[in-house]
Amino acid sequence: MKTITIHVSEPVYEEFRQYARKADRKASELIREAMEMYRQQHMQRQTSLRNRHPASVGGPIRPLTGEDDILGDMLDDARD
Repeated sequence: MKTITIHVSEPVYEEFRQYARKADRKASELIREAMEMYRQQHMQRQTSLRNRHPASVGGPIRPLTGEDDILGDMLDDARD
């Protein structure tokens, strides 16, 4: 593990220390954990759609019939 020096404001560091005390952990553990979360969320490339989960957008507004023109509805143009 690499040792680094960082500069943070006193209030931020004190908040980490207080939370660490309550959680019975070290402030350095929390900071390492926060850095890892940042790395995963902002720095790692997520180029594959296989890593994504589908999002629910709810159900249909109304049931489809055989006469519905879905393409027209998606393109928002009138095809009468």
